[in-house]
Amino acid sequence: MPFEIIRADITQLEVDAIVNAANSHLMAGGGVCGAIFKAAGASQLQAACNKIGYCDTGDAVITKGFDLAAKYVIHAVGPIWQGGNKSEAMLLYNAYSRSLALAKENNVESIAFPLISSGIYGFPRASALKIAVNAITDFLLYEDMMIYLVIYDASSFDIGEKLFSNIKSYIDDNYVAFHTIDRRERLNCEEIVQSHAPSCPASMAIEDVVCNLDESFSQMLLRKIDESGMSDAQCYKKANIDRKLFSKIRSDVNYHPSKSTVLAFAIALELSLPETNELLKKAGFAFSHSYKSDVIVEYFIKNKNYNIFEINEALFAFDQGLLGG
Repeated sequence: MPFEIIRADITQLEVDAIVNAANSHLMAGGGVCGAIFKAAGASQLQAACNKIGYCDTGDAVITKGFDLAAKYVIHAVGPIWQGGNKSEAMLLYNAYSRSLALAKENNVESIAFPLISSGIYGFPRASALKIAVNAITDFLLYEDMMIYLVIYDASSFDIGEKLFSNIKSYIDDNYVAFHTIDRRERLNCEEIVQSHAPSCPASMAIEDVVCNLDESFSQMLLRKIDESGMSDAQCYKKANIDRKLFSKIRSDVNYHPSKSTVLAFAIALELSLPETNELLKKAGFAFSHSYKSDVIVEYFIKNKNYNIFEINEALFAFDQGLLGG
């Protein structure tokens, strides 16, 4: 998937560039900044920064990565939180946008960001996350790049108390532990086949049933994209799907996707719950309240929130796999 939230040590990632949450004087600091300098070789990275000298808030500069696995370090200067009335949101958005522009200028294909300004600079984490996601997804509407938002630990990630509480309540009301799955869940695959070929004789082999399905997942997806009025690119970008993966789906009528990919397209197409289940069935899946991730996605569909990146934020907050591919 082109954009992924991950929990990792940013200094260990094998990407083309990592982003350092820098100060304007480009001096080694504490936290993630200090860890990046140490991993890159503090003296040589500091010497490269000293040659540049200064970077305005909301801007970014680039140096070599030296001893890091990453070829480059992009030093982005986020704002210090002063209550929200000093253009902090705009400056933080600009820090991400300028970093991405620098990455593109230097032919970077993969980049990893920390959550800029959310540490000692005091930017409220839920707001910092929203701005980061907005800047990254705005960039991906027009460009292709693999982008990671790296969260060091659970305490540094915040989707907002109200949303977290609402989703938690919905999970509590709808999540069914695995050992309580009823017979219908266990026979789901069989029901899918029967729903597509209800008149098939009992003696018909399963291979024959599959061969007689009226429409494959790929065919249904492409039809629904045409019906939506979106272009292919608009759809796969909205679904957080890699262009190469979409090309495989388009070219192979029998392509079998992962469940996360199917749900990603359902979100991009803004399908209702019945329509989502219909698309899932074409790929041999179904919604199940025995999976917490399904319950979370169902919550967003029921509330008509089809922003896949907000959904992925929630899935990450509840330690679930993300949508896309």
